Amino acid sequence: MASYLVCLTTAGGVPLFTRTADDLKPLPFPVIGSLNGVHMFGSSHDVTLQSTVTEDAKIVWRVFHDSVTLITIAQNDDADDCHYNNLLNLVFNAMVLLVGIEEVSNIKNVEKFKKEIKVCYNLVDRILGIKGSWGFSQLTNTVETIAAPENAVLQNFLDAFTEAAESTFGCLFIDGKIAVATKKWWSLSANELVLLSLLLSSLTSCTSRDIPIYLPDNHPTVPHRLMTFQLTRGIEVCVICGPSPSLTDLEPEILRFWKPSYDSLRSVLKLSSRNFPTNLSLDHNTLGFLLINKETNCCLCSINPTFNGGHPDETLSFSQRREVLRSFYKRMVGTFFSSVVPDSDSGPSEFSHQAMESYITTETHKCYALMSGSHQLFVVYGEGIPTYAMRSITQKTFALLTKDRNISV
Repeated sequence: MASYLVCLTTAGGVPLFTRTADDLKPLPFPVIGSLNGVHMFGSSHDVTLQSTVTEDAKIVWRVFHDSVTLITIAQNDDADDCHYNNLLNLVFNAMVLLVGIEEVSNIKNVEKFKKEIKVCYNLVDRILGIKGSWGFSQLTNTVETIAAPENAVLQNFLDAFTEAAESTFGCLFIDGKIAVATKKWWSLSANELVLLSLLLSSLTSCTSRDIPIYLPDNHPTVPHRLMTFQLTRGIEVCVICGPSPSLTDLEPEILRFWKPSYDSLRSVLKLSSRNFPTNLSLDHNTLGFLLINKETNCCLCSINPTFNGGHPDETLSFSQRREVLRSFYKRMVGTFFSSVVPDSDSGPSEFSHQAMESYITTETHKCYALMSGSHQLFVVYGEGIPTYAMRSITQKTFALLTKDRNISV
């Protein structure tokens, strides 16, 4: 989504780090200086420069705690600024997650801070979509989940293991998505839920980890320990602990607590390309969907709802379906639908009412969006579906997804 990210000190404009998409040349220092200079010039005249657009790019500025200035440059897709503000907010909180708010908001030694902040690079790249696949968590500010019939059984295993770890914060990640988590884990803020899931997906695969973290919204000054254990390929269990137990104390417990759950874990992993139970049958024209719950900070996405890959309309590949969903979401949210990003507007002020449904049609696909209560549903259909039928089919799909007992989004 972002082509460039620049992080500077707010007071002096000293560059702390830059991140650049793989296929682009780094920004020259004079350009970085100009971007920061125009923002500082506005600030000196009590003007806050938030964003601007060129013929093919959008530039967004954000200042955090009068300490750090973040600037992002991306291709201009006419999306609302709330999406870019969300990314910058996640980047700042990623620094807080791994370094702590005191270090980030009160930079005493710039050179020392530059070295400390390097630990955040992989996570920042993951947030920006510079390296690896770009998911929906960064875009929607909700954590991706996987809904499986086996989740109820796995919840019992997780609760028992979390208690043995002397913690109340436990989570089971399957293919980068949350399968089950403890109540205390779900009580974390949207930023924390998203950042923890992105942190795991940004790390190199290994059998176990013990990572010092801060919780940006709940405990930004108190260090915690995030311990992760790989149960099998693509499946990790995580707990947030205090000083005890040690990693070596907990590692021997993995086999004892999780060996009986192996068959259930494998069943859920096989479902990861679909993400929801196979007993739910959606309309054959459905190419993909994104279901969001703004209250629980969860989302459920599928770009392979037919599961067997035998869809009659194969004009869109799986990667294209994902990109269409992302583009459709960005077009709707912040323009017609309210955003889940804190401090963002619901939409243009000229609208005298809140839009509840919207759709678009193209030569290759059609999209329909529906909002009901705390839920938002975005669906991509094949070109063959009659336009007049999209509303009723989307409403039926919404009812199926929100009423199924295995789906808790």
